[in-house]
Amino acid sequence: MDPLRELGRTLLVLGALLVFIGALLYFGGKLPLRLGRLPGDTIYRGEHTTFYFPIVTCLILSLGLALLFWLFEKFRK
Repeated sequence: MDPLRELGRTLLVLGALLVFIGALLYFGGKLPLRLGRLPGDTIYRGEHTTFYFPIVTCLILSLGLALLFWLFEKFRK
């Protein structure tokens, strides 16, 4: 494949990904479940400290990225 064509395809995919992420961030506050505040995320509030560990958010993001990379690899061949 022509290197310029490959570069163009990569730039189109990255642009579409940026548009998707931007839309998710823009409309994210209106979604019923917000990433980072899902049921199952651990929050410990002490007297002088707060510990926050978004375990469910991490699992969902990991699953989504794994699916995205799998699809990207499948259609790349």
